[in-house]
Amino acid sequence: MAEILTREAAWSLLTEFNKEPFHLKHALTVEGVMRYFARELGYDEEEEFWGIVGLLHDLDFEQFPEQHCIKEQAIMRERGIDENIIHATASHGYELTVDIKPEHEMEKVLYAVDELTGLIGAVALMRPSKSVSDLELKSVKKKYKNLNFAAGCSREVIERGTAMLGWELDALIEKTILAMRSCEV
Repeated sequence: MAEILTREAAWSLLTEFNKEPFHLKHALTVEGVMRYFARELGYDEEEEFWGIVGLLHDLDFEQFPEQHCIKEQAIMRERGIDENIIHATASHGYELTVDIKPEHEMEKVLYAVDELTGLIGAVALMRPSKSVSDLELKSVKKKYKNLNFAAGCSREVIERGTAMLGWELDALIEKTILAMRSCEV
């Protein structure tokens, strides 16, 4: 029987496999962004689930970057974690490391915002405030077009995720900025 994963248990699992402050901060950011989108899109009752998926999405990346989205499935299955969490976290590696397609709206949001939160975070760090609190769409768009800026944040993945959601890129960026403001530490 699959375990109902609490937020505390998810954090414990994450920190068992991740020690780098950068990776932990990214996990917390994506968790907060996913919680925001759960509320924004009318999935209030699933907010905890969305958050846990966001928190655990890169569970294996720090220790197993070459097996990203693959190794985490085995780790979670060994722990008896619900297949819905396993599918959701692994699906953000679709067409990159796995062939698990994002199906639920939540999985599509994760796919689209994972890379985008990194890019937005990088833009925010360039500002005097070092914050998303005063960040505007035009600043992100300017840096987005510069492929050398935050080069590790795949614009192709962001655009594919945006298309999966059926949204406009500007709308996704604006909503993700607002989501990041809601959980900025």
